[in-house]
Amino acid sequence: MGAAGERLEPQVLPVSAVVYLLREFLEANELFSDIWLTGEVSNFKRSTLGHRYFTLQDEKASLRVVMFRDRMPGMQLKDGERVIAHGRITVYVQRGEVQLDCDFVRPEGVGVMAAKLEELRLRLEAEGLFDPSRKRPLPRFPMRIGLVTSPGGAALHDVQFVLRKRWPLAELVFAPAMVQGERAAAQVAAALRRLAQEPGLDVILVTRGGGASEDLHAFNDERVARAIYASPVPVVTGVGHETDVTIADLVADVRAATPSAAAERATPDLAAVRRNLEMLDRAMLSAVRGTIGGLAWDLDVAVGRLERGAPPVRELSEAVARLARGMGEAAGRACAAERARFAALEARLGALDPMATLRRGFAIVQKEEGHRPVVSSVRSVRPGDRLSIAVSDGAFWTEVR
Repeated sequence: MGAAGERLEPQVLPVSAVVYLLREFLEANELFSDIWLTGEVSNFKRSTLGHRYFTLQDEKASLRVVMFRDRMPGMQLKDGERVIAHGRITVYVQRGEVQLDCDFVRPEGVGVMAAKLEELRLRLEAEGLFDPSRKRPLPRFPMRIGLVTSPGGAALHDVQFVLRKRWPLAELVFAPAMVQGERAAAQVAAALRRLAQEPGLDVILVTRGGGASEDLHAFNDERVARAIYASPVPVVTGVGHETDVTIADLVADVRAATPSAAAERATPDLAAVRRNLEMLDRAMLSAVRGTIGGLAWDLDVAVGRLERGAPPVRELSEAVARLARGMGEAAGRACAAERARFAALEARLGALDPMATLRRGFAIVQKEEGHRPVVSSVRSVRPGDRLSIAVSDGAFWTEVR
C-alpha cells in the first residue's frame, strides 16, 4: 500500500534478466564452480561438431550435462553407466535450463579421490606441465643444493648421509616443510617458493619417506605441482616407494625412487670424480709425451732430409777459391797486356808529337790574321805580315820586312 492507500505496481522483469541473474548466482558460488557429482548416464549423444550431451540422474532427480569437444576428446559413455563427473553448474540461457559444464568424467568404481587425481593429471598434462621437452638436465657439479622435506623425517638424514658420502663439497640449503597432513601441500609449495629466491642454487630435492598411498596426498596437490613447474632450477623428486608415482614426480625434471636415490641422481660421486681426474691426468701426460716424441721424430727426419739435400759447402768453397784465383790471374794477364799495348801506343804517339820536333830545334811559323794558318812556304808571306814563331819552350812575334 502507498502513503494514501495507493497500491504499488509490481516490478516486472524480462525472462532473460532472471535467467542471467540465476546464471551469475550459480557461477559465483564456490560450491557450484568446482563440483563433483555421481549418477547414471542417459540420453547420451554426440553432435556433428563433436560436443557430447547427456543426462546425469539418480532415483530422485536429473541434470543436463554438456561436455565440449576439447575436453577428454576420446571419452565414450553408454546409457545406464554410473559415473563420477566434475565441472561447474551454469545455466543454458536460451532454454533457461540448469546444466553441468563438465570437464572430466570417469566410471563410478574408480572412487572420488582417484577421479580427482585423474582430472588434475589430465588438466596439467594438457597445459604442458609434464612435457618432456621442458625438463632440464641436472648440473654436473652442483655446489648449492636445496632440500624440501620434513625436519624430523628419515628422508632428511638419508639425504645428508648420501651427500656427505658422495659429494661433501656441496652446501645443503634446507627448507623444512610438513610432508603429510592437511597443511603439508601448502608448506611444500611455500618451501619451493623460498628456495626459488635463494641465490646461486643449482638444484632442488623434494623428498619424503615411504608410506601408504594416501599419505602422499600433498605431492598430488596442484599447488605443489605448479611450484615445481615455476622453479628456476631443476627439481628432483624422491617421494614414497619406487612404485609410487605422484603428480609432483610427473612435473619434476627428474624422478627418483627414494630420497637417497634423489640425492644420488643430483650429485656426482667424489671418488669417481677423483678417479676420472687421475685417469685424465695420466691420459694428458701420455698424450703430451707422445706428442713431444712424435715432434722429436719429425725434427730428426727433417734434419736428416736437410743434411742429405744440402749442397757440399766445402767443395763449393774450394771451387769458388779456385775461380777467384783464376779470375785474379786472368785479370793480371789482361792488365799486363793492356799496359804493354798502351806503352806501344804511347811510343807511337810520342813519335808523332810535334813538341818533340820542336825540341830538336825546329819551329812552327803561323800568320797572325784569320785562323792563324801555318806558314809552309815563303810565297805565302808578304812584307808587313806579323808572324808567330813557336819553339819548344814558348813563342814570340816577328814582322816580315
